[in-house]
Amino acid sequence: MEGSRRGTDFRLPLLGWATVAFAVGGCGAWAYGKAGASGADLVRDVAVGWSYAGAGLVAWWRRPANPTGRLMLAEGLTWFCGNLQGSGVPLLFALGSWGEALNLAVLGHLLLAFPDGRLAATLDRFVVAAGYGLVAVGGLVRVTLYDPAVSGSATYLSCADCGPDANALLLRSDPGLFHAVDLGYRWAGALLTVVCLGALVRRWRLSCPARRRVLVPAWAAIVVAVAFFAWEVLYVLAPNALGSANAVLTWPSDASQIAVPFAFLTGLLHMRLRRAFVGNLVIEVGTDPTPRQMQDALARVLGDPALRLGLRRSPDSLVSEDAPVGYLDPEGRPVPLPRPGSGLSATWVGDAAGAPAAVLVHDAALDEDETLMSAISGTVRLWLLGSRLRSEVATRAEEARAFQTRLLRAAYDERQRLERDLHDGAQTRLLFGLMALRRLDAGLSRGRGPDPALRQTVAEADRALRQALDELRDLARGIHPAVLTREGLGPAVTALAEQAEIPVLVMVEPGRFAPLTESTAYFVVAEAVANAAKHAKADAVSVSGRRDGDRLVVEVADDGVGGAAPAGGTGLLGLADRVAAAGGTLEVTSSPGRGTRVRAELPCE
Repeated sequence: MEGSRRGTDFRLPLLGWATVAFAVGGCGAWAYGKAGASGADLVRDVAVGWSYAGAGLVAWWRRPANPTGRLMLAEGLTWFCGNLQGSGVPLLFALGSWGEALNLAVLGHLLLAFPDGRLAATLDRFVVAAGYGLVAVGGLVRVTLYDPAVSGSATYLSCADCGPDANALLLRSDPGLFHAVDLGYRWAGALLTVVCLGALVRRWRLSCPARRRVLVPAWAAIVVAVAFFAWEVLYVLAPNALGSANAVLTWPSDASQIAVPFAFLTGLLHMRLRRAFVGNLVIEVGTDPTPRQMQDALARVLGDPALRLGLRRSPDSLVSEDAPVGYLDPEGRPVPLPRPGSGLSATWVGDAAGAPAAVLVHDAALDEDETLMSAISGTVRLWLLGSRLRSEVATRAEEARAFQTRLLRAAYDERQRLERDLHDGAQTRLLFGLMALRRLDAGLSRGRGPDPALRQTVAEADRALRQALDELRDLARGIHPAVLTREGLGPAVTALAEQAEIPVLVMVEPGRFAPLTESTAYFVVAEAVANAAKHAKADAVSVSGRRDGDRLVVEVADDGVGGAAPAGGTGLLGLADRVAAAGGTLEVTSSPGRGTRVRAELPCE
């Protein structure tokens, strides 16, 4: 409701000014008609004035923050000012004669301020102020000396029937003096026109290619105005020499004048058409372009070949608008900020947290279309976010590949260790026991009675086989203890604690869990207890296990020297990989001198 109310409130002044423009045009046509203008002249005159006014109202509506629309409206209103000389009313005649050239001053203002609606250069402000001053002062002096009864040819409106009281502001009727003032007035206007053209040429030379394209309507207006002026001069100097060409060329000349305000309007609103290309830019962003490709795409969409994209040098660099060296272009060169009056502007692009992440240096005319630049900034922000996410995904993928490699390596090393233990331990002892039994068998076969040596051999075989059985039990317990399968985590941890080299306090809640969860939790406890005994020089270890929602939480704490780290070679890195493979997380807290706490959270299901 509030936005609709604001839109309605904004349209009311536009409707009011449209009514004013319609009334002024009608009044100007009435006065022009009284001066003897033909129907074609009236149509041309009204069409030009209303074209400027209508185009100005549209520009004001579509770009309310840009004063150019209001300048175009002013040009349309002042276009009819000189027509008041044909009204026959002394005061209106005086006002019309005084403001006859006011539309030219407004046109100069429009040319120098287009397309931003602002006068950036000192020369531009001087020319515009001089133009309005010339009309205000010079026009007033001229009208006080203008007696239409004796100088009727001084205006484009013939006033052969005007009497001595036709000009309400006439102070002295002196044709010679008036001619001198009028001539000086016109030459001053011509001089200002030349200076205005020089200012436009200077701005054109200093502008980037994108700004030059925007300025094309201004030059079109100048060309049409000069052509029209030359046509009028030629018609005055040699009307008979033109013959039938006059009738043929008059309408194209009039049509060109009518086209000028629409050229201004088209140039002013042209950037709105670029928004349709932002969608294509978003599609290009989805293909992960390089910074150089992104800069080229932005330059193509915005029509600014000189556009430069600067990326923040590093995430931890201190960057602000006063430190442009913090941004680098795709070639790695610093991106300088535009200087005031250079015709360039900077648009800062922040990341998701609002911190500056990139800068666009572009033609200042693009700032007039806030919606377009907002869409461009959002697209650049989307590209930066996509690049960062792709980088993170690539890093995570690399970490996953490294994790898989470590996991496979750990499994391979574990198999090698198992093979070595079987070969060097249990297999050797079993082989030794087998050889002892063979010697016993050989002795028995010879039929001799038992002797001390035979009994010693039997005792050695007994010990060897017992040791082999113990080692096989230990090995089986290290691979997957049978008690874990039969009774669960609590009894398995208790059996492990009984075999430990240091005292272990066990506090594990009763209950069964998924086999993978139980085996992973068991090996977390086994590895932590082994590290506490071998590396931490601990005096005691505590083990706890409990269900916390849908997670099994296992903690192993010792009172050792601390300082353990997953990458420290204590097996914690492989343990973390094993926990992660089971869908859990592992946290190691080990401050030097304060012991080590290993906490694992595993899914219960």
